[in-house]
Amino acid sequence: MGNAPAPGSGDPLDIHGVVPPTITAFDEDESVDYEATAAHARFVVDRGAHGVFPLGTNGEFPLLAPEERDDVVEAVVETVGDDAPVIAGVGAPSTRQTVAHAERAEMVGADGVVVVTPYYYPLDHEGALDHYRRVAAAVDLPVYVYHIPSKTGNSLSLDTLDSLADIDNLVGLKDSSKDVPWLGQAIDAHPELTFLAGSDSLLVPGLDLGCAGMVSAVANAFPELVVDLYEAYDDGDEERARRLQSDVYEVRDALKRGPYMAGVKTALDLREVGFDPGPLRSPLRKMDDDDRAALRADLSELDLL
Repeated sequence: MGNAPAPGSGDPLDIHGVVPPTITAFDEDESVDYEATAAHARFVVDRGAHGVFPLGTNGEFPLLAPEERDDVVEAVVETVGDDAPVIAGVGAPSTRQTVAHAERAEMVGADGVVVVTPYYYPLDHEGALDHYRRVAAAVDLPVYVYHIPSKTGNSLSLDTLDSLADIDNLVGLKDSSKDVPWLGQAIDAHPELTFLAGSDSLLVPGLDLGCAGMVSAVANAFPELVVDLYEAYDDGDEERARRLQSDVYEVRDALKRGPYMAGVKTALDLREVGFDPGPLRSPLRKMDDDDRAALRADLSELDLL
């Protein structure tokens, strides 16, 4: 690493660079297609991704049964685990289920676990602390917090983060709050933690703030673009990095047309990547023909197809 921020001093995995939140592929009947799921992880790693994060938001994890989630992690580890770190999403509303997923992820060889804050029920300072302490104590893996208040209903205060940082094997945080002042202060207070920017709107700004890496949905469909951005920044060519961030904004806008999260799988279809991502699992859905045609036009104009 050159110009890009270093991972946290306490992160044994040195997570950095582009870590796509890989997809869960489905057959037409919405059953999990484990082979295509693993093929997507291989697709991003072969195109320069520095790690993979199965079962993030893009992995549709809340829509999967517990055993499906465990089997997705296993399939991804088997396919790319020798070539890139696999940090597996294990979070659930209950501490008990989160611990069970974390233990299984460790058993099948994941390198680390990403623990979204519990969702649905409100979470206070003590509840958050107890949850993360219990998950971290259950495994000998590095633990990364996933902070996405817009989806979970639970945000972490800077004071709570200070307490979480005292947990021995809690080594990083993926922030999708889009709260730049919060993130800036968190990074300033905790050089021992690895911070990952969780929005394509904040790739270069995230690096400017001190994020070592980026969990990019755009990188699920166009890993080369986001890897180029990171490498340009790391090489000190910030002008090129900012130009590529402009391109990412355009791709992000194109992917956001149509139903929520439909863009990534539709773009993978349009790229003809050699595996079928299939539909999203209901109630999520893919783009209709009009949105798909518009996305094809947008991506063609950006020279991405």
